[in-house]
Amino acid sequence: MIDLAVGVVIGAAFATITKSFIEGIFMPLVGLIFQTDDFNNLKFALGTTKDGNPNYILIGQFIGSIINFLIVAFAMFVVIKGMNRLKRKKEQAPPPPAEPSNEEKLLTEIRDLLKK
Repeated sequence: MIDLAVGVVIGAAFATITKSFIEGIFMPLVGLIFQTDDFNNLKFALGTTKDGNPNYILIGQFIGSIINFLIVAFAMFVVIKGMNRLKRKKEQAPPPPAEPSNEEKLLTEIRDLLKK
């Protein structure tokens, strides 16, 4: 339970850091490439509602969320892969197979004699 709680807390903190990275550093660079002020605010107008308010598709926020998810998922993959490697190193070598019982040895000898 404690491992799960620690994982959730670290994951939430890491998600906050990546969100800050995406919104503060990455998306302005993408906006510079596409020559927009802020790529995160990129939207397409669909029309207006009955009361006159515009309808938008917020494509910039969606792309930012996808990039954020991919960074978090990759980081979690790397962390879990590293933990599995450490866990494998800690595991002991498997015990040698159990020696056959006297009855099995006797049956093996009888089988070998019958083959001859």
